[in-house]
Amino acid sequence: MGLSELFGEAQQALFEGIVQPLMFHAGLGNLLEDGFRATGWLLVGLIQIVVMLTAMRALERWRPVEPVTDRAAVRTDIVYTLIHRLGLFRVLLFFSIDPVWDWLVGQLRLQGMGSFDLDRVWPGVTDIAWVSFVVYLVLFDLLDYLFHRAQHRYNWWWQLHAVHHSQRQMTLWTDNRNHLLDDLLRDSLFVVAALLVGVPPGQFVALVAVTQLIESLSHANVRLDFGPLLGRLIVSPRYHRLHHAIGLGHESAGQGSLGGHNYAVLFPVWDLLFGTARYDGQDHPTGIRDQLPESGARDYGRGFWAQQWLGLKRLAGRA
Repeated sequence: MGLSELFGEAQQALFEGIVQPLMFHAGLGNLLEDGFRATGWLLVGLIQIVVMLTAMRALERWRPVEPVTDRAAVRTDIVYTLIHRLGLFRVLLFFSIDPVWDWLVGQLRLQGMGSFDLDRVWPGVTDIAWVSFVVYLVLFDLLDYLFHRAQHRYNWWWQLHAVHHSQRQMTLWTDNRNHLLDDLLRDSLFVVAALLVGVPPGQFVALVAVTQLIESLSHANVRLDFGPLLGRLIVSPRYHRLHHAIGLGHESAGQGSLGGHNYAVLFPVWDLLFGTARYDGQDHPTGIRDQLPESGARDYGRGFWAQQWLGLKRLAGRA
């Protein structure tokens, strides 16, 4: 039995055993098809959390960059991770913004503007499942790189993205520490892009799952570099940690203005092509310069709701 078949059986069992009865009990029997898709996201999230708790935690215990002294901050990051990986954020999107994008893409198709179907560009090659998966992965990683640079270029956007960079105690849980409005913008971009290029639903779930796992590893508190060759093919924890480094990773030449280095999410090739790569072989302290006592000790919030509220206040110019 292949992995896809095994996953399908597990999804069916989880849906029939737990999700479907709960949906009937809540009066949501008219949404069973959507509930089945949501079960897929839930199962992927559960698998990711198991990998994070076993393999990635083992790496963090093996060669930590720094001791964990602020466990409350890490617990807040775990809350973010559970919200995203267990599908709660996906449910929020389903009842809010997803119907808008579905309607918009439907209207485009009514006007004769169908999806591009990227996997049919090279018949006999790109329609092979693993080849099309790699093509989509590279395409979406380029979108992620451009999106990430925009978060650091525009001051209003940085006020939201700063929630992610304000973590001084970075661990494997830090990836999902984002302002919800920032996540809404990113997920909207990727959902629309997936609809326009014709990504099959199953492949879209796999793309998100692979990207999220690698992002969790890149944020891990582990002294790990991938070397001069592999380190230029895939983002390592050391490479991404520099992006979070105070005065280096998200400031232009360390002068306090927006800019920085190492924006790539999966593949450093984008940083290398666009001149934003930096390799210095060091593991730097993480955070934002204005959090430091000598720079004003700006408050970015300790808990989930405080971070969300202060992000909105900064966006409005009131914090």
